[in-house]
Amino acid sequence: MIALLLLFFVALGAGVLSGVVGTGSSLIMLPVLVATYGPRIAVPVMAIASLFGNIGRVIVWWHEIRWRPVFAYSLAGVPAAVLGAHTLLTISPGTVEVFLAAFFLAMIPLRRLIRRSNLHLNLWHMSLAGAIVGFMTGFVLSTGPLSVPVFTGYGMSGGVFLGSEAASAILLYAGKLATFGISGALAQPVLTHGLAIGIALFVGSMIAKRLVQKLQTHTFELLIDAVLVAGAVGMILALK
Repeated sequence: MIALLLLFFVALGAGVLSGVVGTGSSLIMLPVLVATYGPRIAVPVMAIASLFGNIGRVIVWWHEIRWRPVFAYSLAGVPAAVLGAHTLLTISPGTVEVFLAAFFLAMIPLRRLIRRSNLHLNLWHMSLAGAIVGFMTGFVLSTGPLSVPVFTGYGMSGGVFLGSEAASAILLYAGKLATFGISGALAQPVLTHGLAIGIALFVGSMIAKRLVQKLQTHTFELLIDAVLVAGAVGMILALK
């Protein structure tokens, strides 16, 4: 109970961060959960929790959401997320931990490369990006730093970006959770922990609305890179 309470407060802070920059909750929470429960339990728990966090952002920014790019992104992203989740369940936990650490670090230069290319995406580009990021979401979960340049490349920012990215994430996580459910990975402890952490992320997302307009672009980038490095270090420390 004490451990779960501590996770709740860590998740509350992660929810505020995610609500402000559009990503970060999974990058903070996943290494902690992997170290505590192992990747096979941690990823389904975080998937449930992330669903709640994104629901919070959708509620806050509902009137700003642009649904056409959301559905274009999710149409290819949902089946890709299902495939990624199935892949996760069929490989060894040690392989998952190494891949997660490498992926977090690789996203730092990749994010900057995508941003500097000054992408101007259309709906077809959103579908292609959804397939790629969807698979990675199913496999590693923490792909927010990749979805950020995709949605901003379509011309979104502020509440429009936060709400639209969250809406697409909900659809992707729904596909992933369906795969976990069919595979028997959503046991009662997983549901309980996922719900507790999810409530914290939900509350954090609601709190973050007042901070969004005050965040400078440079600070935004530093926050994402910091959580990526922290996530990679956490995954390396979690290796057994």
